[in-house]
Amino acid sequence: MFDLVGIILHLDTYLSAIIRDYGLWVYLILFLIIFLETGLVVTPFLPGDSLLFVAGTLAAVGLLNFSWLFVIFVVAAIIGDTVNYWMGHHFSKRVLEKGKIRFVKKEHLDSAYHFYEKHGGKTIILARFLPFIRTFAPFVAGIVRMKYRSFASYNIIGGLVWVAAFLTAGYFFGNIPIVKDNLGLVVVGIIIITVVAGLFGFLRHKVQKK
Repeated sequence: MFDLVGIILHLDTYLSAIIRDYGLWVYLILFLIIFLETGLVVTPFLPGDSLLFVAGTLAAVGLLNFSWLFVIFVVAAIIGDTVNYWMGHHFSKRVLEKGKIRFVKKEHLDSAYHFYEKHGGKTIILARFLPFIRTFAPFVAGIVRMKYRSFASYNIIGGLVWVAAFLTAGYFFGNIPIVKDNLGLVVVGIIIITVVAGLFGFLRHKVQKK
């Protein structure tokens, strides 16, 4: 049985094994994981923040090349969000406008449209740091027809900042003895912090709206 939780908790062990078994192909594998995590609404469960952090720790000990990782992750993140945006755009055009999904109300779409008009840029950037929301934000941006030029700009900024933050953190802090010896707990901590931050932001928005 596919043990996703076990893989995430021991991501450094699995990633080291992939490096040993597949050599340079590991960069393609890492590219595909980040692309799928950001680019398909059906795969938000794949590791994102934790993968960047652990890859940074392995780069610090010479198992991976930091510069290659940075370029590969940034490109994967940007392309992933771009694909996700156009999937949402296509979904909106081919399905919602034809009224095939009755439970999607027009007022909800109008509300989302106005929200993205006002806060779309900030949403695309901040969503990078929130699991699951990171996967759905560009899709929704496409559905509500956020201006692509604006989306593309914030997509690039968000991808660069997100990758730089977690990859660099892993590179500089991942091999500190206390972190290295408790890497599984650190990964869980990263997931919990980002999820709690997302919930807090959502609840605050609801309170302010009321």
